[in-house]
Amino acid sequence: MTSVLESPAPVTVRAPAKVNLELFVGPLRDDGFHALSTVYQAVGLHDDVTAALTDDWGCSVRGRDADKVPTDESNLALRAALALSEHTGGQEPVHLSIHKEIPVAGGMAGGSADAAAALVACDALWGTDVPKDELEGIAAGIGSDVPFLLHGGTAVGSGRGEVVTAVLAKGRYHWVFVPSLASGLSTPRVYAAFDERTAGTTLEEPQPSAALMSALRSGDASALAPVLDNDLQADAIGLQPAIGEVIESAMGFGALAAIVSGSGPTVAILADGAEGAIDLAVALTACGVAGDVLRATGPVQGAHILPTVRQL
Repeated sequence: MTSVLESPAPVTVRAPAKVNLELFVGPLRDDGFHALSTVYQAVGLHDDVTAALTDDWGCSVRGRDADKVPTDESNLALRAALALSEHTGGQEPVHLSIHKEIPVAGGMAGGSADAAAALVACDALWGTDVPKDELEGIAAGIGSDVPFLLHGGTAVGSGRGEVVTAVLAKGRYHWVFVPSLASGLSTPRVYAAFDERTAGTTLEEPQPSAALMSALRSGDASALAPVLDNDLQADAIGLQPAIGEVIESAMGFGALAAIVSGSGPTVAILADGAEGAIDLAVALTACGVAGDVLRATGPVQGAHILPTVRQL
């Protein structure tokens, strides 16, 4: 057993939340997933994951919605650590300490962010130096959003969302997020509603829209706003009508755009600058349509190691 003084210091990695600027849903694939075309943007709400060597595998969670996050092997961060250990021939057990800021079950990929952070943290802690493409392959096996959270920035996701290609994008975008709309919407429920609504129609292979790519190259939020799109939005609103009320209220208070993030229930609201985001957050809270409002900017970088000071 390695002594405490000889063992590597714990590694802390920060990973961001995501918003889908567009999400187009295509036909079912042979693996049971829908073909997707999405444009991700990483935004400045973060979870931090600290990996430390220990005698037994495990994880603990604190921060926002901590009581809603499992700490057994269904936890995506712990699954990621175990998958990386297996991929590299077996490593010493780790304990993962997760500090959450990203809403749970909100369509912002908080669990996927934790998994991405765990992969980067454990790779550094163990010194396994797994090549980037292999790390992304492991990430894809954990969940469709995990590879993007390794990347960050703005990117197109294809396949079932796990094949990530960086997008040429300019500008800084100011977002307001309304996550706390009763209980979270499960992704399977939303996709089931989508399948029921589109039954009997022929779904085309989805492609990113030229209009969105052009808007991102311009760096202009007012150009981006009218081309935000989500094929699952109608289904999320159908299952949770309060989402539609938030969108309507946000537009009434001067938002450039408001859209469901992923499969919901979080509403992502694009604001006209930092002051506009503050005004929207205040207005949505004051009118009672939103009990919980978060602000963030994007794009931001993907999972990255934070500097730490070793305590002896």
